[in-house]
Amino acid sequence: MEHPYYTVKQATEEVYIIQKSKFISHIFHIEEEAEALSHIEAIRKTHWKANHNCFAYVIGETSHIQKASDDGEPSGTAGVPILEVIKKQHLRDTLVVVTRYFGGIKLGAGGLIRAYSTSTSIGIEAAGIIERVPVSLFTVSFDYPLWGAVQNALSHSPYILNQTTYTDKITLEIAVRSSDINTFEPWITNLCNGQNTLTHLRDDYIEVDHKKD
Repeated sequence: MEHPYYTVKQATEEVYIIQKSKFISHIFHIEEEAEALSHIEAIRKTHWKANHNCFAYVIGETSHIQKASDDGEPSGTAGVPILEVIKKQHLRDTLVVVTRYFGGIKLGAGGLIRAYSTSTSIGIEAAGIIERVPVSLFTVSFDYPLWGAVQNALSHSPYILNQTTYTDKITLEIAVRSSDINTFEPWITNLCNGQNTLTHLRDDYIEVDHKKD
């Protein structure tokens, strides 16, 4: 699977006003370029009276898809500043569209760069940042007498208990980070004295809130 990466937690809109110009940042988590283009088109339709709808996005495991648009602003004063904020935050699969309603006071090239950068930063902060960690999901089933020992060991392990099902046996769904795959099967088998059934469900991601240092 892929490596862990950072992206925005949720879609959001934030307003930033400077020198009577209103900048509205629209933040999205995306996974395909078509998804980005759909969001951009929807914002253009909603804010068709705006002077500019500038954007940038980064997509892909190696961040190999990167696009930016000034949408009529002086070259390099909008799209690239938005893109640079996304990249400095080490985000991917992220789209930022900044809508500008001109307030009548020109900001100059430097002022525009700062305004679009600030608007983007404010939007990303409001959306929140998560780390998406690749995991493999397993189910493990065992008899009830083993539950106490398994529950205690799990609470002190790197493995993540997603859910517990009680039938004639106890069945756990456990998320295992890619780095721990090789140690998990012998660990759970030893813990259950071999009296367990282990099934690999699928590969997926878990989301962990990112806290700044």
